[in-house]
Amino acid sequence: MKSLMKYMLLLAMTTMTTDIVAQDLKTGYLSDGFLYRHDINPAIANEEGYFSIPFLGYINADMAGNFGYEDVIKKNPLYPNQSDKKMTSFMNPYLSQQLNGFASGDNIINGRIKETIFSSGFKKWGGYNTLELNVKASANANIPFKLFLFAAEATNNIYNIGDINISAQSYAELSFGHSRKINDKLRVGGKAKLLVGLADAQVKMKNVEANLKDENKWIISADAQADVSMSGFKYLSKTKDYNIQDGTYQHVNDVEASPKGPSGYGLALDAGVVYKLNDDITLSGAIQDLGAIIWTNDHQATNDAKSFVFDGFHDVSVDSSSPDKLDNKADKYTDQMLDFANLRDKGDKGTRVTGVGATVTAAGEYVLPSYRALKLGLMGNLHINGPYTWTEGRVLANISPVDWFDGSVSLGVNNFATCFGFLANFHTKKFNFFLGMDRICTSGLSKEFIPLNSNGGISMGFNIKM
Repeated sequence: MKSLMKYMLLLAMTTMTTDIVAQDLKTGYLSDGFLYRHDINPAIANEEGYFSIPFLGYINADMAGNFGYEDVIKKNPLYPNQSDKKMTSFMNPYLSQQLNGFASGDNIINGRIKETIFSSGFKKWGGYNTLELNVKASANANIPFKLFLFAAEATNNIYNIGDINISAQSYAELSFGHSRKINDKLRVGGKAKLLVGLADAQVKMKNVEANLKDENKWIISADAQADVSMSGFKYLSKTKDYNIQDGTYQHVNDVEASPKGPSGYGLALDAGVVYKLNDDITLSGAIQDLGAIIWTNDHQATNDAKSFVFDGFHDVSVDSSSPDKLDNKADKYTDQMLDFANLRDKGDKGTRVTGVGATVTAAGEYVLPSYRALKLGLMGNLHINGPYTWTEGRVLANISPVDWFDGSVSLGVNNFATCFGFLANFHTKKFNFFLGMDRICTSGLSKEFIPLNSNGGISMGFNIKM
């Protein structure tokens, strides 16, 4: 039974190597020279027009979580005397603090990467306009603490593990934005986005429970379902005979993915407002990515049996004269396990709708009267995305000592960790280059280049100013 739960845990944790949260560089919010502030608040307008160098205008990758690689993979206490392996998993019973690093409730990792194919900003029609083509991809995991607890202990107890959620999504986004002044104090803006879905996958394990309290009977239960929307996708199944019961079964043992075009279409909206309270204080708020994608297919797979009962502790005879031999008992339980643990292809269920995750932002900015090149600010963010929802508060500072350069720093506190950010922004009359992070990766990387604490990221871009 423990091996099954370990398998479920490993499945849930596969996203750790691919999570790269849809978010833009918030540390640059106070920088007048940061050309992409309109992606955080569409009401913000640049002083000048620009166009991006294709594929290099804005690259943003970020990941955030309350557990990470260093919590799962630890130094082996048995090395080198009793083991030749330097590293081990948190499930090693010889570790003194197996579960150190995991949150007592939900353990979440969110990540996203954004690639700007083309972006342009220009003044026309009584305001400031933006046109952008982006590709976005995200991966998320929400794993209950009790799954880690069960994997580490597996003692005679009842583990009400709850729900495990894993998702990944990618889409292209074509947006047009317009910002305009209403009066000397108020500016508003919005963006309309056409979304072209490339792929979406969701794996849900509902009501996972391991009841090991009865020494004579173990009950493992879960309702597992996988939904994948992608053109050219299909599950690959293997047909086998049951061990002792009549008939055959098919189980998904691989997938084939050869994308042939869009898999869905959708719309999203951004809206924002900037209000200048006085010469020193500015307030602003926005909502991003309020929308959804309608996918044209839903390749679904589920487990047929929702529970597995093992009660073969005391009723197994090894006497060769017994009609109920140990091998037969083992075959019986194997057949039951196949129906419970393996996913079965249920075919294409038709269209389905998914959100893309909306973000609400509120901010305040203060310019020092005695030194107007220095700005201070506060920002709050709420990312709404079902089981992957998170909140963050951030303190920001920006200084513009010369016309062609400004720098920003920030300190953020969110559901996962405390993080530091920076922005170095070079903006001459004709050229812009920036480099920044909202989460400086201070813990280092594994040999597989995975951030050890799952908090890190980078943003950079090259643009031509007009």
